[in-house]
Amino acid sequence: MTASLRLALTGDSILQRRLLSRQDPLLSPLFDLIRGADLAFTNLEVLANDFRGDPALESGGSHFGAPAWVLDELTDAGFNLFATATNHCLDYSISGLLHSLEALDARGITHAGAGRNLEDARRPAYREHPNGTVAMLSCSATFAKGQEASAQRPDMPGRPGLNPLRFETMHEVTEAQLAVLKEIALGLGIEQFRQFKIQLGFGHPPSDPAVFPFDTLNFRAADKTALKTTPNAKDVAGIARWVREARGVSDVVLVSLHAHEQNGDKEIPAEFIPAFARQMIDEGADLVVGHGPHLLRGMEIYKGKPIFYSLGNFIGQNELVPRLPSDSYERFKADPELTPGLVYRQRTDNDAKGFPSERKFWETVVPFCTFADGALARIEIVPVSLGLGEARHRRGRPRLAQGEDATRILSRFARLSEPFGTRITQRDNRGEVSLGG
Repeated sequence: MTASLRLALTGDSILQRRLLSRQDPLLSPLFDLIRGADLAFTNLEVLANDFRGDPALESGGSHFGAPAWVLDELTDAGFNLFATATNHCLDYSISGLLHSLEALDARGITHAGAGRNLEDARRPAYREHPNGTVAMLSCSATFAKGQEASAQRPDMPGRPGLNPLRFETMHEVTEAQLAVLKEIALGLGIEQFRQFKIQLGFGHPPSDPAVFPFDTLNFRAADKTALKTTPNAKDVAGIARWVREARGVSDVVLVSLHAHEQNGDKEIPAEFIPAFARQMIDEGADLVVGHGPHLLRGMEIYKGKPIFYSLGNFIGQNELVPRLPSDSYERFKADPELTPGLVYRQRTDNDAKGFPSERKFWETVVPFCTFADGALARIEIVPVSLGLGEARHRRGRPRLAQGEDATRILSRFARLSEPFGTRITQRDNRGEVSLGG
C-alpha cells in the first residue's frame, strides 16, 4: 500500500424499505460521507431472498427475510463489503440462504461469512481499490445448532451455513453448590441418562475429570460462582488459517464477528470475544469489527490496531418485516389474524418494552479508519442517530447526530471504551481516537 485507504465501518443493517440515501435530505449527509470513503463495510442482518425458502423453526428472533433489492439500496448507499455470518442467515433454512447468496453473487457483491460448505464460508473475500486491497472474513458466535456450515468429505458434500466461532462455557460454583447439583442430577435421572449415552457411544465424558456435566451445562468447583467462556480452539485455528492467507495477499485484513454474548451487562462483551479478537490481530488482522447485540460496545486499540466490540444497529427496520411464518406467531403468542406490524406492536407492548423502549438501541457510531503505508493512521468517529421517537416506518433510518445528541453518543462510546484503555476526544460533533492506546 503506497497511498492512504479510508474505510467506513457500520454495524447491523436491517433494511426492509427503500433507503433513498441520495434523495432524502435527512439521510444523505451521512451517506455522502460513506460514499466518500474508499471502501465501506456493513453487516447484512437480513436475507436478501425475496422471502423464498423454507421458514426455519429456529430463527434469530424474528424471521429476517427481505426483498433482494435491499442489496441495490445498500450498494447505492456506498457499501461494498458485506458480512453475512449472522444468527439470521438461516431464518429460511438452507434454501433461503442459497437464494440470498445467489442474489449477492448475481450483483458481483463482495461478501463473506456464509457459504455452501465450511471452507466456502471461511474463505476471505477481497475488494480491490486503487489505493489498496481489503480482505474480509466474517464469522458468528451466535447461532442455533445446525446453522453452522460443515466440511466437505471426499464422498460427501458439506452443509451450507455460516462460518462458526463456537465457544466453551464453564459454570464455576462452590464445592457445596456442586454437591447439590450432583444430588439433583441423580435424583432426576439426568446423570444416569448421561452415563447411558456414553455407554451407547452417543456421548463422551469430559476431557477434564473435574468437570461435571449437568444436562447441556458444564460445572466445576471454584472459590466463588463465575461464568467463564473461551473460544473454541478448532474454530479459532480454522479462521486464523485464512487470516494468515489474507495477510499475504492484501493490504488490510478485516475480521467481522457477529456475537450477542455478554459478560453480565449487555454492553460488556463475553470473555471469549476479546480473547478471539486479540488473537486474530496476532495472526495478522488489521482490525476486528463486532456487531450483534444491537447496541454499542466499546473499542480497544490492541498492538496499534482497532477492535470494535459492537457497532450496534446501523439500519433498524426490524419492525417493518412484512411477512412472518406461523412459528413467529406462536413464539410471540400472537393471534394468527394479526398483521405483522401489529405482531411487533404487541411484542413491544406498544413501545413500552423491548428495543423501542431504550434509546441505546437507536444510537451508534460510524468509524472512519485511514490506513497509510500499511499502518493505521487515524480513526474518526461519526455519531449517528436512528430517529427514536419517530413513527415506526420512519425510525430506524440513520442520520448524522448533531449538538447534544452527538455529544451524548460520543461520550457514551468513550465511556464504554475506557475499560480497554482507549481515549476518545470530541470536537465539532466528531470523535478522534488516540492511537497511542
